Amino acid sequence: MLKALVQASHTLPALAVTLVTAGLAASTGRSVPGIIAIAVAILLGQLSVGWLNDLVDAPRDAEAGRPGKPLASGELHPAIASAAVALAAPAAVLLTLVSGLPAMLAHLAALVSAWAYDLGVKGTAFSVAPFAVSFGLLPAIVSLGEPGSPWPPLWLTAAAAALGSGAHFVNVLPDLADDAATGVRGLPHRLGATATRLLAAALVLTASVLLAFGPPGPPSPLVLAAVPFAAAVLAAGLLLGRRPGSRAAFHAVLLVALVDVVLLLHTGVPAG
Repeated sequence: MLKALVQASHTLPALAVTLVTAGLAASTGRSVPGIIAIAVAILLGQLSVGWLNDLVDAPRDAEAGRPGKPLASGELHPAIASAAVALAAPAAVLLTLVSGLPAMLAHLAALVSAWAYDLGVKGTAFSVAPFAVSFGLLPAIVSLGEPGSPWPPLWLTAAAAALGSGAHFVNVLPDLADDAATGVRGLPHRLGATATRLLAAALVLTASVLLAFGPPGPPSPLVLAAVPFAAAVLAAGLLLGRRPGSRAAFHAVLLVALVDVVLLLHTGVPAG
């Protein structure tokens, strides 16, 4: 059961978002216990989003015959996944209270946005909006937990929103045909595979450029090397991702996100 529960949680994206947030927290000079607290809170929130997503999508996943979906296959009972959501969601919000009320409210807003995607926004022309909102709020969740509760700089918020939006477009690429067959009509489905792939590339590269050149002062040699590396990884992932069922493009975006964390650790996150 535990293996099925982990499999239904969208583990890789949840860990990626957690690592990005931990990197943001580390760049502010937060203590190790503080970093751990915010990382665990974000992980719990992401797990709740993943479980809710698979709960809502179970009938469509079963119809499409998607592998690796324990709720759709009957390996995991919906009551267990529902209980996991009911435990993880409030725990995520309450644990963020360690960082203060403003940080907790920002996390709650990000989770409400993500849950809204699971509960129906994903099938509309506004499917990218929850990604832009939830990812855009990640820097605020961290910075609002610092003394004085400062808002993050605009370049950082914009970079996070662009990265999250790009991840949305890339994530649905392998499933466009199955989604269309089961009635999902999000923005990527309306745009088509080619436009979705190009838009994903543009958004993720925009995020990398903002993270590299947004902070004050000239970019360092590390930054100048990281940006073309990120572009090359993304290009390779999008190229390999054109094969039916491939997740290469999505994995490339996650790798670029890790590159972005390195940039954040290098440059720091000044309050805006």
